[in-house]
Amino acid sequence: MIYEEAVLLRIFIGEDDKHEGKPLYKYITEFCKEKGIAGVSVFRGILGYGRSSVMHKASLFKLSSDLPIVVEIIDSEEKIRDILPELSKIIKGGLITLERVKVVKYQ
Repeated sequence: MIYEEAVLLRIFIGEDDKHEGKPLYKYITEFCKEKGIAGVSVFRGILGYGRSSVMHKASLFKLSSDLPIVVEIIDSEEKIRDILPELSKIIKGGLITLERVKVVKYQ
């Protein structure tokens, strides 16, 4: 096993957030792929709230309730720093966090 230092960038947004007419989470994922980022995962929450304290939850009776979305991006610190300014520009409302992680690779 080899342990490698990396940075995990986590973005908390809403399902209804858009950029250039496309869901923001999809735009972010495609942007990261174009930039050669190691990995991106998008998770859809079932319940949550943010700065506005408005509760967002899944409902059987509503087709869309602006559910919480978490986008996790992982790569080297250098590559994360390179994309962070652009991501900060396109994310109008939400939360961005960074944390150092150890990646375990099995070879």
